[in-house]
Amino acid sequence: MTAIRPFRRVLPLLAVALLSACGFNSKPTVPPPVPQAPVKLRIGLALGGGAAKGFAHIGVIKMLEANGIHPDVVSGTSAGSVVGALYASGMDPFQLQEQAFALDESKIRDVRLFSGGLVQGQKLQDFVNQLVGNRPLDKLKIPLAVVSTQLETGQRTVFVRGNTGQAVRASSSIPGVFEPVEISGKHYIDGGVVSPVPVDAARELGADVVIAVDISSKASGSNPGSMLGIVNQSISIMGQKLGEQELTRADIVIRPKVGQIGAVDFEQKNQAILEGERATLAAMPLIRAKLAAKTAAANAPK
Repeated sequence: MTAIRPFRRVLPLLAVALLSACGFNSKPTVPPPVPQAPVKLRIGLALGGGAAKGFAHIGVIKMLEANGIHPDVVSGTSAGSVVGALYASGMDPFQLQEQAFALDESKIRDVRLFSGGLVQGQKLQDFVNQLVGNRPLDKLKIPLAVVSTQLETGQRTVFVRGNTGQAVRASSSIPGVFEPVEISGKHYIDGGVVSPVPVDAARELGADVVIAVDISSKASGSNPGSMLGIVNQSISIMGQKLGEQELTRADIVIRPKVGQIGAVDFEQKNQAILEGERATLAAMPLIRAKLAAKTAAANAPK
């Protein structure tokens, strides 16, 4: 009997050790959290229509890039589609400016008398295709959306693939000045009729933040004088309310002061570029604040 007592005293200790080995009263091991890569916002640049005022877009792009802001997607209407296509092809702002200074009306204007003196637009199409290396929209370096208006239905049409120059030509075909462009049996005219500043198209390309550039003419009570000026202002009046609604969906709106530049004032391209630079520099504090707030929200713990 006395030989068994020490063994009996050991039994409880063995039981405790066995239960501990089985995980009794032990805390589960929690793996450390895996650090998540910070979310990078996709920045969209929406370039509006405005004929010769469109040179201001070059100044905007110059100042954005000078401040370290490089758009991930671009959308363009009319003149904005021309600048947008060249930028999306890989041209830097200074190359854009070089092309602007080298551009004269004869390179993009081809009047056909039998169609009532309307501009055909083939020259514009060829000009754009030459500068983008004949690449289709979906092969450009930056995703690009070109906005036009389907003549038969009045529907907004967004081109994201296909012939780049043809899409730009369709987007720039001002009614009464350019012939409508036929694509796959449908006819297309200026995108400014339905989307003067294509904010929604930039969102559809996946932009988290949209910087919109509004160079559209506003009805000021004065007669524009030239035929193109009258047509351009008429389109602006038609699309003014629609454009205001779409602009509310942008995060930042840049408005270069180009109201004094006429629809065909190609000789004022340098002034338009400077106004684009000035307006963008003035907007930089807001742009930085908006990007910081959006980035913080996107990376906040869920």
